[in-house]
Amino acid sequence: MNKFRQMRVNEAARETLSDILRTVKDPRVSSSFVTITAVNVSRDMKFAKVYFSCIGGAPKEVKTGLYSAQGYIRSSLAEKLNLRITPELTFEYDDSAEKGARIESVLKSLGMNGDEEENEQDN
Repeated sequence: MNKFRQMRVNEAARETLSDILRTVKDPRVSSSFVTITAVNVSRDMKFAKVYFSCIGGAPKEVKTGLYSAQGYIRSSLAEKLNLRITPELTFEYDDSAEKGARIESVLKSLGMNGDEEENEQDN
């Protein structure tokens, strides 16, 4: 599969999975705010790695809930995407937002935030 098609399938799967997660009834998933940050589908379309972040829940519990609802999520994905092969899903927690917030707080504590640069440009 060429890279352009793979990128289109990744983006379509990310959007579709975001919609599907709103309908999951597992309390570990529905009680926390889960966001799909990225999807990487393998070249042969048999496997997909789904990266998620969550607010209001423990990442391990949310991951367990996602694996519990994996059959429902995969069948809904197959119904909505209409691909020849529906990939097997694996879920990975994406902590990049937490890392970014931590870096921002360190920069603020050092006095190196972007507000000072903006104030200098305005003068």
